[in-house]
Amino acid sequence: MSTAIEFPVSSPFVEFLGIKLVQAAEGRSEVMLALDPHHLNTWDVVHGGVTMTLLDIALASAARSLVGAETGLVTIEMKTNFMQPGTGPLRALGRVLHKTTTMAYCEGEVLDQQDRLIAKALGTFKYMRALAVDRRVVRQRSRTSS
Repeated sequence: MSTAIEFPVSSPFVEFLGIKLVQAAEGRSEVMLALDPHHLNTWDVVHGGVTMTLLDIALASAARSLVGAETGLVTIEMKTNFMQPGTGPLRALGRVLHKTTTMAYCEGEVLDQQDRLIAKALGTFKYMRALAVDRRVVRQRSRTSS
């Protein structure tokens, strides 16, 4: 497994799952996940929701690499195809296919330790500086805030 670096922003859910950032630059990213029992489904393979989250983070990290950490992202849509069950450590690769001032169109895949294709995704992400939640406007959590 590759050496992890720190994500540019803090995400409690990503930290809870144990997803690690390997690299994110120039519209490309790589994230990894060592599987634990809580990542598995009733078949003892990685849960589809974990696989989709891994893809979501990889695609978003690729999109974020083209802007500063002060710019946030939200997933507008993501389509995932599952090719085969995932076991062992997994890595996800993300890349930006097209970027506008407000959106990024990305693709990515999850691979197992033998580089077999586990899942493939296409996603659309919106760049945002703030987010309206109920009647308040919130900013994304920075790496330095708790």
